[in-house]
Amino acid sequence: MEFVDVVFPVNLGPLTYRCPEAFSDSVNPGMIVSAPLRNRTRKGILLGKSTTVPKSEIRDILSLHGEEPVLSRRSIELLKWMSDYYIAEQGIVLKTMLPREAFMEVKKKKPVISCPDPENGLTGDKIPDSAEIVNIANIMHTQSLNRNVYRTFLVHAPSSQFELSLLRSLLVTTGNAIILVPEVSLIGNVYYFLAKNFGKRVCQFHGHLSRSQKSATFNRIAGGFADIIVGTRSAVFAPLKRVSLIAVLQEHSSSYKQENMPCYHARDVAVMRGYLEKTTVLLSSVCPSIESFFNCTSGKYTMMKPSDDMKKPRIKVIDMRYAKQITPSLSKNAIDAALKHVNNDRRVIFVLNRRGYATLLQCMDCSHMEECPECRIPLVFHKQDLSMKCHYCGYTLPHPPESCSRCRGYNLVMLGSGTQRVAEELGHIMGISTVRIDSDRARGKSAVQGLLCAADLHDNKLLIGTRLMTKRLKSAGNFSMAAFLNTDQHLNLPDFRSAEKAYQEISSVMDIIESDGEIFIQTRMPGNYLFRHLKAHDHRSFCREELMRRKELCYPPFSRLVLIRVIAQKDIAGKLCEFVGTRTTGDTHVEILGPHLSKNKHGKNEYKFLLKSGVRENLRAAAASFIETFRNARDVTVKIDVDPTDI
Repeated sequence: MEFVDVVFPVNLGPLTYRCPEAFSDSVNPGMIVSAPLRNRTRKGILLGKSTTVPKSEIRDILSLHGEEPVLSRRSIELLKWMSDYYIAEQGIVLKTMLPREAFMEVKKKKPVISCPDPENGLTGDKIPDSAEIVNIANIMHTQSLNRNVYRTFLVHAPSSQFELSLLRSLLVTTGNAIILVPEVSLIGNVYYFLAKNFGKRVCQFHGHLSRSQKSATFNRIAGGFADIIVGTRSAVFAPLKRVSLIAVLQEHSSSYKQENMPCYHARDVAVMRGYLEKTTVLLSSVCPSIESFFNCTSGKYTMMKPSDDMKKPRIKVIDMRYAKQITPSLSKNAIDAALKHVNNDRRVIFVLNRRGYATLLQCMDCSHMEECPECRIPLVFHKQDLSMKCHYCGYTLPHPPESCSRCRGYNLVMLGSGTQRVAEELGHIMGISTVRIDSDRARGKSAVQGLLCAADLHDNKLLIGTRLMTKRLKSAGNFSMAAFLNTDQHLNLPDFRSAEKAYQEISSVMDIIESDGEIFIQTRMPGNYLFRHLKAHDHRSFCREELMRRKELCYPPFSRLVLIRVIAQKDIAGKLCEFVGTRTTGDTHVEILGPHLSKNKHGKNEYKFLLKSGVRENLRAAAASFIETFRNARDVTVKIDVDPTDI
């Protein structure tokens, strides 16, 4: 192995070095090595023997670290696949796959880990294994787990409790498992549930651990002391020497998508790792994604759905065009139903995807809306500190303006309702105290946990929350009614996934509603096909209609998308339009939409392009041309998002 390729955790591809004879007998792919890089010595991963003979002067590897590889050969294959698929340098992928602590020498000494307190999470004996769970587990063992072959199963679970119980049933006879959950706030329930059943074999692996915790966790996994790893998307890279099962809970969640480069999707990486490791992949959700459903119909995945005899909450659609309204955002039907449930000592939750008090301040004389000077979106009024805030970049006015910034008139009116206003109105109308759960009330980790604990108390009958916060509540059927106040916000977005996201949002909240409970949906679009399928609890029919609509418009999964963001301090619109013009005339296989100009959170110009094609290689070539055009441009950054979830 005279010449070898080494990749460093920086934005570079692999570099070639000479391997001294002194290391030739002990060096292996995946090991940590030290080598000179840009006039300093850095640690990187040795990928293997170089496939090209260098012509220029080559520097030597300086030292080896550890006796065993940190990355297995299959992990190196995964790294190369991610670099190619997500159009990112291998060094950036390596930085994502391995935390900084991984470049420390792995100690075989068993770390001291205290046993988790099972009282802090769900208790295993409260979730019995049903006959259907046993049957699904037996099928997975027979078809894949016991045979050590690759296979991906998609389980349409009736509840998140079903997902946990199925996991326990599988892990009784299966070790070396990676369990992914979409958010850190949701790890607790899964971790404590599994730890109660499997003890110190279970560990957590996510980005919110301290440096010492990360180091200890990495040592536990690499040393073989923990073989059940529970974590967020980065846990898909957990350094298990052998993997028997990779489970992705709530596989539909957009939280599995990384926002920064490489913009990977942990669900898709899990499937590819399962393929490379020749192991079993379990995708489960109460509302599976359209992409996963499509992969079942095409034979890539195996669909497993329990029977539909389970009782489900009744769904009622309220037509806000004709319904009597107590306030502009609250119908009499929803208020009357909430009062009935509360008077029967039951709990109610109102879901509203708008925090703040009023969502815009408008002049009645000239119709001007007060906007953020950077983002050009309406400022939101927050009553607790009387400020006007931009929910995108954080721009803040300490108090609302007294006159219109355009016509200087004084006829300003607060319009629209956020969680603050709805909580105030509900408390006044119903005559009881309310609990509001949104990010305005809790920004830190401990504050969020405290707020969620308060929301879980039975004495708190009336909750008002945003979607991001309500989906973090424990799924234990703690509520008998839910009301969605602004579902149309999703449906009116210029996003081909809008109906799917609305279905998923409602299904996630349905998971915490009692089986004999009620769900009210306020809308001015009652004829939308979404509501027909929701009322029938027929997710499969919804997926079929959604796929039919997307096929007509050639949207994923019938095509592929790449979102490109070009970020610059200066105005480069002319250069971009000229570049896009040459690409459009020269390549008819890629449709380019844009550019769309906006300001990002740092005040820089952000030009967005959406590339669409039925052939991935064409998209890759077009995206690569963007990178190459601005490679040497100063103060210009190009970010590539393959298979974007938000457009």
